[in-house]
Amino acid sequence: PRSLTKEQREDEKMDIAYVRKYIDRLDSMIISLLAKRADLVAVAASLKKSGQSIRDPRRVEPVIVNVREKATQTGLDPDIAGKTYRTLIDCCLRKEMSLYKRSG
Repeated sequence: PRSLTKEQREDEKMDIAYVRKYIDRLDSMIISLLAKRADLVAVAASLKKSGQSIRDPRRVEPVIVNVREKATQTGLDPDIAGKTYRTLIDCCLRKEMSLYKRSG
C-alpha cells in the first residue's frame, strides 16, 4: 500500500493477514474520526435556527469539491471520495434533522 513506507513494504512480510490487520487499524481510526464528526454535527444542529438551514447545498457542494481535490492530491480516486462524502453528508443531515425535530 502507498501508506506504507518503502522500508515497511520491504522489511515486513506482506501477506494477506498483515494487510488485513493494517486495514482494521485504519478502519478503527476512521470510525473514531467519524464519531468526532458526528459530535460536531450534533453541535451544528443545536446552533441552527430552522429545519431549512440544516440542508444547505451552498455548503455541501464546496465540501464535495474540497474532498475530491484532496483525494486527487493523495492518489485516491476522486469519485470514491465524492460518493463516500455524499453518503456521509446525507447520513449526517438526516441525523441533524432528527435532532432538530426532537428539540423543537
